[in-house]
Amino acid sequence: MKVIQPLRSLSRIIWVSSCSIVASSTVVTGLFWGLQELGAIEPLDLAVFDRFVQLQGDAPPDPRLLAIAITEEDLHRYGWPLSDAILAQTLQKLQSYQPRVIGLDLYRDIPKPPGEKALVKQLQAENIIAITEIVSNIPPPPPVENERVGFNDFALDRDGILRRNLLFVAGKERDYYSFALRVSLAYGRKEGISFRYNTRSLFLGETELVALQFNSGGYQTADTRGYQILMKYCSRSNIIESIGLKQFLEGDIPPEAVRDKIVLIGTVAPSLKDLILTPYSGARQKNAFQMSGVIVHAQMIRQLLGIISGENRQFSFWSQGSELLWLWVWALVGGICVWSLKHPLAFSLTGILGIGAIAGVGWLLLAHLVWIPIVEPALAFTVASGLAVTHRLLYTTTRDPFTGLLNRESLVSYIKRSLSKIRRRRLPSRLGVMFLQCDRLQLIQENWGKAIGDRFFLTLVKKMRKNIPHSAKLARVSESEFALVLNLPPEALTTLADRLQNILEEPFSIESKQIVTKVNIGIATTQERHLHTPENLLRDANTAMFRAKALGKTHSVFATGMFEEAVAQFALENELRQGITKEEFVLYYQPIVALKTGKIMGFEALIRWQHPDKGFISPFMFIPLAEETGLIIPLGEWIFQAACRQARQWQEEFGDRDLILSINLSGRQFEQPDLIEMLAKIIKDTGVGEHILKVEITESMVMDNVEKAIDLMLQIKSLGCKLSMDDFGTGYSSLSQLRRFPVDTLKVDKSFVQKMGESREDYEIVRMIINLGHILGMDIIAEGVETQEDAEKLSTLECEFGQGYLWAKPLPVEEATALLQGENARELTE
Repeated sequence: MKVIQPLRSLSRIIWVSSCSIVASSTVVTGLFWGLQELGAIEPLDLAVFDRFVQLQGDAPPDPRLLAIAITEEDLHRYGWPLSDAILAQTLQKLQSYQPRVIGLDLYRDIPKPPGEKALVKQLQAENIIAITEIVSNIPPPPPVENERVGFNDFALDRDGILRRNLLFVAGKERDYYSFALRVSLAYGRKEGISFRYNTRSLFLGETELVALQFNSGGYQTADTRGYQILMKYCSRSNIIESIGLKQFLEGDIPPEAVRDKIVLIGTVAPSLKDLILTPYSGARQKNAFQMSGVIVHAQMIRQLLGIISGENRQFSFWSQGSELLWLWVWALVGGICVWSLKHPLAFSLTGILGIGAIAGVGWLLLAHLVWIPIVEPALAFTVASGLAVTHRLLYTTTRDPFTGLLNRESLVSYIKRSLSKIRRRRLPSRLGVMFLQCDRLQLIQENWGKAIGDRFFLTLVKKMRKNIPHSAKLARVSESEFALVLNLPPEALTTLADRLQNILEEPFSIESKQIVTKVNIGIATTQERHLHTPENLLRDANTAMFRAKALGKTHSVFATGMFEEAVAQFALENELRQGITKEEFVLYYQPIVALKTGKIMGFEALIRWQHPDKGFISPFMFIPLAEETGLIIPLGEWIFQAACRQARQWQEEFGDRDLILSINLSGRQFEQPDLIEMLAKIIKDTGVGEHILKVEITESMVMDNVEKAIDLMLQIKSLGCKLSMDDFGTGYSSLSQLRRFPVDTLKVDKSFVQKMGESREDYEIVRMIINLGHILGMDIIAEGVETQEDAEKLSTLECEFGQGYLWAKPLPVEEATALLQGENARELTE
């Protein structure tokens, strides 16, 4: 009972998880079943089938078959097409050896003199089966009656590969037999093999051949008109014993090599292009590994003879219901396995084992002539595993694993959404946050054990859930602390706090033990005209809870959160002022690379704050504060001075390089009255050369007063600086205004560059910006380039330069200098 009771707390989580796995498995099954019905996965299943065929061992030649193969040597010796005389001579000699059946796998619809009469005489033999082609309307030899003629039309799949054997077509006026079927029936006549058919099957004696359906096995949209079966390839090359035509006509052939056999006469010369793609073709180059028609017919005949004699059987397939169950089971297995695992290595191993098991079952069944879909369950297994991992990550990252309550992160997200909704809709209602701390939990566990402590804790959670409004969000934010978010006025919050405290502080009876806890509650609410954040509300509620605990009150309402925030802001501002005075800042340099050559063409100078106590502070934290307080003016002057000194140093060290150093101007600096004087003085004092500096501005900086901005930009250019417009495409400048700006460079914002591969819209925006810049005589720099694929796309679009983590992140000056030195060293050794 002690074990079962705590486990009941997880019942809700387990139930949700189980329902999610079953539901996601069913959805995944339905998805891939729908794709299967549409034929979208058929090519993959056929490719797997081909691979299985390639992996099977080769069987020895069938002793019942012999081929008289017309080779390239025979073509040179006897010419092509063979004359009636040569063919008649071949048939006459063959008949002398008493074959049971002769399959003439050659078209002879018109005479090829000399020797027409001799050939007509030979073709009248009852054991000769001739060939015709119905689609191309190539008739059989004139003296051969219909009962000894078979068609030569192969049922090729959409990829041109022969996997199906079209045996028979029932017609209104007459029936049509394939060449392979005619030859096989002629061979089986001696054993009394009869032939009949019904609407779904052919019968060779007592053996039933069930016609292939359009969705049998891995097929989903196959054209299965007529009576077809799936071909059983026995070998990729050594299928039938062969004798060349010259060797047969001029040599001495042992009678037993021919007697009572099926002899096929056909061409194997590649120059005649009588070649068929088979499942083996995928193992090598298709134009180098194909089967001639006579060899393919030998495969078909061998399969039919084996089925008739009982040596092997026809391929069989699962029903649609069985395939659907097979698909669903693997989707379910994928979800369950991954849900129950925790280590990433176990995920990978499970995936490999799962796919291997599916492939192994498919291989084993195919070896026993049962073809089932492989790709669909493998994909379903993979996708269901991914969904299970995603769901578990979402659930476990948003829920406390012990109680099933929201965790701190998900509660913060909920508060953030609620605050956004209130601001967006301008709602008069307030958002309230309660912070509850349960004392004595550690003491209870130490005195009575963890099992009782857990039961007590879960009972506490149950009571809280029962006594809060349904719209409230309850979260466990630490070991013994909870947070509650409600949309109630302050009076209702304090009333609820009193009720919760009374209920939760009632004695708990667990295993005859009376347990009492102490609950401290803090309350914080949103206030009009105050900009709140989830973290501030939680912090304020936590502060109020500690105040209530210190004062011994039932609860406390926070009212001074904004003051503490202002204090913190003021402290950071003072640290920023001191940092500027003490020069705690340092410049980092990110390379700008020529996309065509890969050479470094310059750098962008980027500010970093190296705080003596806090380490590096992100620019996103102090730049907005510097802008707001005006500290960006002295900080910007320091940046420009330090960058110019470094540019001068690089100019002296790498005088043969036309390096460019880009320096950002902020909006506050752009409005600085003495900006031009300050820039001119620094350029003169540092002695930096012309055209090495490039000043970067943004679209938003120049749009308030276009005429003034253009005048200021012209003054900057008069100092010998180039101009670059940063983050182009994210602002709102018009084409007519852009034409007026004396800008040398456009920088494509990284938000467009990094989505080029995902969004056609972003790709077109990048292309448009590049073309626009070129039309206006500007060069282009693409920001945020992180992949070689993006770099190649940009180069194809004629973008000149790139900047991003593909080449380097922002570097300290020593590493940037070393990068330039290393590049020069490579140039000297090339």
